[in-house]
Amino acid sequence: MRVLVIGAGAREHALLLALSRDPSVTALACAPGNAGTAALAETYGVDAVDPAAVTKLAGEWRADLVAIGPEGPLVAGVGDALREAGIPCFGPTKAAARIEGSKAFAKDVMTAAGVPTARSEVVDNPARLDAALGRFGPTWVVKDDGLAAGKGVVVTADFDAARAHAMRLLDDGHPVLLESFLDGPEVSLFCLVDGTTAVPLLPAQDFKRVGDGDSGPNTGGMGAYAPLPWAPEGLVDEIMDRVVRPVVAELARRGTPFSGLLYAGLALTSEGVQVVEFNCRFGDPETQAVLALLRTPLAGLLLAVANGTLAEQPPLDWAEGSAVTVVVAAEGYPGRPRTGDVITGSEVDGVLHAGTRRRDDGAVVSAGGRVLSVVGLGDDLDAARDDAYRKIAKVHLTGSHHRTDIALRAAQGQVAAL
Repeated sequence: MRVLVIGAGAREHALLLALSRDPSVTALACAPGNAGTAALAETYGVDAVDPAAVTKLAGEWRADLVAIGPEGPLVAGVGDALREAGIPCFGPTKAAARIEGSKAFAKDVMTAAGVPTARSEVVDNPARLDAALGRFGPTWVVKDDGLAAGKGVVVTADFDAARAHAMRLLDDGHPVLLESFLDGPEVSLFCLVDGTTAVPLLPAQDFKRVGDGDSGPNTGGMGAYAPLPWAPEGLVDEIMDRVVRPVVAELARRGTPFSGLLYAGLALTSEGVQVVEFNCRFGDPETQAVLALLRTPLAGLLLAVANGTLAEQPPLDWAEGSAVTVVVAAEGYPGRPRTGDVITGSEVDGVLHAGTRRRDDGAVVSAGGRVLSVVGLGDDLDAARDDAYRKIAKVHLTGSHHRTDIALRAAQGQVAAL
């Protein structure tokens, strides 16, 4: 099978690694890729959000399957163009990708499906903002209604900070979504969905704040771990029954069946499981941890999703133990990152590339905010953490920063559902 992966981050590097272990895969390509993915796959400098360009590449390269990593191409309709050309695609249609592309749409779907989620209100006019903020908080949750790469959210007990973020979004022409604050630990659950059948992967937990102890602003994600040793028995079954299957059924009822990876971000609150958000693709950095533990060949699973035959697949096979992902970010991230610095140690096993490129002289240099994802494996979270941080010690990037507490509280038994 010839598989083309669309994207340029550590998530795509993780997908390619998993696909490279699949004996059915005969060729791999990545567009646009990065310095790390180039060691696994042919690289093509195509604009990932251009449906015509991606479809042209897939046809000329003779792809048997195209797997789309990021949300941007999906919301732009790349999946639709590939399907119209008769090319199997892992990733939802533009209409179904609105589950991530519009938080207001996602709330409407959840309401119709009877799925538990935070109380919310959309504000598109500054004149109505103060009254709306008065109906929420403290604590205030203020979100960009569109795509924001994980950085359009502010969660704060400071009214002035909440209002200032909302005004910035409105001034930029972005509707604002206000939500009630959900207490309890968060869980990420990835589900393969072929329009009707949904199959869960291992639950994971990610870390959005930039600093140790969940300090500082939100980011695209600074680390993750899987599985969750503290998860209540039957948690995944409960999420599938109360959240995932009802949403999959509602999207199908609307004539926009979801085919691809449905990501449910959840809070285990004092009132039970509630949805924080849905994404229409593999999450980053959780993917790096989850796929490191998957033993089932990945290409066949993705193709079954694309072909609508997921129900015919055998149960998934997982490795024992734990995986921990720690993100190494460039100086300045999540603001404007410093780029162009030489990276050493990026060839270490378990180091996945995200914001990297190879210079003409062969050196690997930083080219984005989240530069590397370092994956550690072990019999338990302590061992996996040790492995990840041991690998990070071998990597050098001037001015870089990373969290030192990824999975620490879980490893110490300090995380529990409310």
